[in-house]
Amino acid sequence: MSLPAAGLFDDFRALAAPSLKRVKITSVRAMQIKNIAGNCLIRIDTDSGLVGYGEAGATGPMARARIATMQNMLIGKDPLAIEVHFQNMTSLMHTYMAHIPTISGIDIALWDLAGKITGLPVSTLLGGPFRDSIRMYSHGIGLQMLDKNSCRDFAARVKAMPEGFNAFKCSIDQPLGVPSARFTSTLDQAQLRTVARAFNNVREAFGEDTEIAVHCHDEFDEPSAVGIAKAVEPMNPLFIEDLLTPAWSPAWLSIRRQIRVPLLTGEKLELLHGFQPFIDNQTVDVIHPDLAFAGGFTGVKKIANYAYDYKMPVALHNVGSLVLTYANAHFGSSIHNFYRSESQLGREGHYIEGMALHPPEVKNSHLTVPTTPGLGLEMNPDFLKKNLVDGEEFWG
Repeated sequence: MSLPAAGLFDDFRALAAPSLKRVKITSVRAMQIKNIAGNCLIRIDTDSGLVGYGEAGATGPMARARIATMQNMLIGKDPLAIEVHFQNMTSLMHTYMAHIPTISGIDIALWDLAGKITGLPVSTLLGGPFRDSIRMYSHGIGLQMLDKNSCRDFAARVKAMPEGFNAFKCSIDQPLGVPSARFTSTLDQAQLRTVARAFNNVREAFGEDTEIAVHCHDEFDEPSAVGIAKAVEPMNPLFIEDLLTPAWSPAWLSIRRQIRVPLLTGEKLELLHGFQPFIDNQTVDVIHPDLAFAGGFTGVKKIANYAYDYKMPVALHNVGSLVLTYANAHFGSSIHNFYRSESQLGREGHYIEGMALHPPEVKNSHLTVPTTPGLGLEMNPDFLKKNLVDGEEFWG
């Protein structure tokens, strides 16, 4: 079975030991910028002048309100006591329940700080690296799947991109016309034929050398989920994501028995307890946590370790900023059972790449893992100031 939680970070404790109690946290702040799916950035300052950055799956106001409930656990404390901070924050009960998305961002920032204090990349502190680059997949944004010309034009454009993406996730709500991320009525046979036609068009445009995944947003019931899987099976999907609502239910067992395509879920599940029934019952082929929602490095490392015993791969959800992208790179490098990371890199305009003074290196659908201390992300303050969400102050 899994290693006990106390043994997960033995490497980190040994590497951090010489630096313990030399630095203290002076502030924890949140700031929201545009176009990172409602997430916000976390900044932890210290009396040494070193700063750690993280990303939380919460808005700026929400994260700041939650940080206010945890200030006494962090201010004046050693940032290297990461497991202690994680335990204290996640077990918070009174007068507020722990808010895991905010804690996730704080945890990522603490690991970034730990790397800067020790002079090591986060991937090394987490026990890696197993690999020096991580495999990614992108999105079929702007693709009109029922229009064959649109599919061919999109395929030609993305194949010419320098990032070399060879796997794309296409949303089912676009050809169906159903509201995204909203539970919908049972699909009829005409709608299922539309799904089949849409994804066959994409497969025809891309050919067999590009992987195509089917992206749902938890919209469907059990019979619709089975119908969708059977409709797309002939085009050999890479996986189908989030067929049912996020939490585990016996319906996952039913669809697992009836379909033959790979299943993936988990972007809004929290901590190991959210993933454990999916792993124990082997109702999906790949789990898909988001570091900014599921518990940061500390929480998701526990999830990945548990999944390893079931020989289950771990993909990483990411529609956030470059902070989360670099965090995924380090985490994906540090675990043996890594599968792929979702990515906003390479989108038209290269928005999130502008966050860094030195842009990330992406080739052949792989992101190079930084080897400089912490996350290895040197922030561009001009970009942050220019892209603040209305009402936000620069690290105010």
